[in-house]
This record gives sequence, structure tokens and C-alpha cells, in this order.
Amino acid sequence: MSVEYKDYYKLLGVAKTATQDEISKAFKKLARKHHPDLNPNDPEAEKKFKEYNEAYEVLKDPEKRKLYDSLGPNWQHGQNFQRPSGFEGANYHFTGGQQFDAGSFSDFFETLFGGAGGGGRARFERGGGYGDFGGGFSGFGGFGGAGGYSTGPSRGADANATLELTLEEAYRGGAKGITLQEQTIGPDGSPRLGTKTLSVNIPPGVREGGKIRLSGQGNPGRAGGKPGDLYLKVKILPHALFKLEEGNVILDLPLSPWEAALGAKVRVPTLDGAVEMNIPAGSSSGRKLRLGGKGLGGQGKRGDQLVRLMVQVPSHVTDAQRELWEKLAAASADFSPRSF
Repeated sequence: MSVEYKDYYKLLGVAKTATQDEISKAFKKLARKHHPDLNPNDPEAEKKFKEYNEAYEVLKDPEKRKLYDSLGPNWQHGQNFQRPSGFEGANYHFTGGQQFDAGSFSDFFETLFGGAGGGGRARFERGGGYGDFGGGFSGFGGFGGAGGYSTGPSRGADANATLELTLEEAYRGGAKGITLQEQTIGPDGSPRLGTKTLSVNIPPGVREGGKIRLSGQGNPGRAGGKPGDLYLKVKILPHALFKLEEGNVILDLPLSPWEAALGAKVRVPTLDGAVEMNIPAGSSSGRKLRLGGKGLGGQGKRGDQLVRLMVQVPSHVTDAQRELWEKLAAASADFSPRSF
């Protein structure tokens, strides 16, 4: 039987002199990118994942790597292949608990490392979970320790989306309907883009960057496995009146000079509706007054509304107004706003 040569070093993007650590890092990087759980509707990703897995299965093991390297650079596609001298009796065993069909490997692999004999397909044992990736990738159900692929049920990958809210929606919370785009599989088996509408329960006081989890609304599972979850990251839209500083709501309140000097009762907007606020006499521009519990945050952790006083003066004055300002200036000669 003629088989096609597989360049495992080229597949993983490493040199033939690569260390075990370099081979391991290259495999993990490629496996993260092309893992079927993270590319549920991409058959090409699954194919690449199997190829990377096969290459790593050989190159991670010194004995199998030695046999593979013994082929030399002159192996030709389609050449009849015999195991190199000294390897005829080699028995390569794959230890661990999970089994999968060796048909996931290429004919080249089976020719090199042997099948079950009698024309049957070998069953190799795989070990462990796929938990050594780091960076948040662990426990992919149905995928063996070296990346062995299983067609058994596996949980779908989690999905992420942005949820835009007005400041009032974030403050009050409650139910909100959202429409998302999603990839589905059509009757002919091809991927297609669709939409789905979900009802989201927004926690009152949710802050910018907060996450809302929708169980079972992520990517579909494989082979009957449970779907992943959908995580909505909150983005609060800009507001015409209010600004945000973490959980606090900031409002700039314009005041006339006489309101600031003499004090006043002013109607102030809040996210709960307008309230009456007492402005103390002698308030300078930039002073902040606090309305407790009128900001964002959960129960017991609500931020406040900070009202920043901004004294405004008329841009144009009449002659009569000018005369009064001049009299006020003369009567206030003992006051200076500057200490330098």
C-alpha cells in the first residue's frame, strides 16, 4: 500500500531540532486556535486539529520520534514503506483511560506505528483531560490528553456578547429583550446565519463591564452534549446629563452667582426623578454635594450621585446690571478669591 508522507515538524511549525518544550508549546498554541469546541461549525478546523494531534502524538514521545526521524529526508510520496530495521517488534502503547478510534489518524501513522492486524482498526487508549493549556483552556469534554478526538457528547463552548444599556436601564434593572446573531446548521448541513431573541433579567444597579450569564445560550454541544453559556458584558451608553465614575453618578449643576452666594433650593434631576436640593450659602464653583444611594451597584453597595456646582455668570449685561455689579464689587473690596 502506498501512503502519503506527513511532515510533522512542518505541521507544528517547528524545526527538526526542536526541544520537547518547543514542540509542546507549538502544539498547544495551534490546538487552542483550531479546537473543535471553539470552532463548532468549521469542518476545516476539526481536520487541522486532528493533524496537529497526530503530529504531537509522534513528536512528544522520544521512541516514536526516533522511528519517525529514521525515515530521513528522501521519503517520497507513494513509496512503499517498510519499518526501519530495529523497529519491527516495537509496540507503541497509548496509556490512559479514554478510548477512541485510531481511524482519527492518517494511513501514514498507522503504517508507521502499526494497526491491530487482520485488517481491523486499532483502538488506542488516551489519557487525561485537555487541561494543560493554561490561559483559561481546561477540561474540554471529549478530547483526550494529547488532543485525541472523540465523537462522544461534549459541552459547547461559552459565547460572549456586548449588552448596551442606557444609564436608566442599568440603574433600574428589569427585563429587556435582545436580538443576537448566531450561526446555525441548515437542513443541508451547511452553516447559516440566523437571529434569536432572548429576554435578559438585568440586575438593578449593574455597572459598566459587569457580566450577565445566560445558562445554555452559548454554542451548541457536540453529539448531543449540553450547550455552553452566553456571557453578556455590560456597556453603558453615554448620557446627556450624567457621567460615571465607577459606581457614582456625576451631575454638573449650573448656578447663578447669587444662588451660590446666598444659598438656594434648586430642583436637581436624578435617575429616580427630580428632587429638591438645598444649596448652602457661600458655595464655590466645583464644590460637590452628595445624594446618597442614587448611583449604581447592588443592594447595600449602591454608589451615590455627586452634584458638582458650576457657577455661571451672564455673558452679556445691560447698563443697569453693570452698575449693580460695580456697586457689589466696591462693597466687597475686602474679599479676594485668590490667595497669591
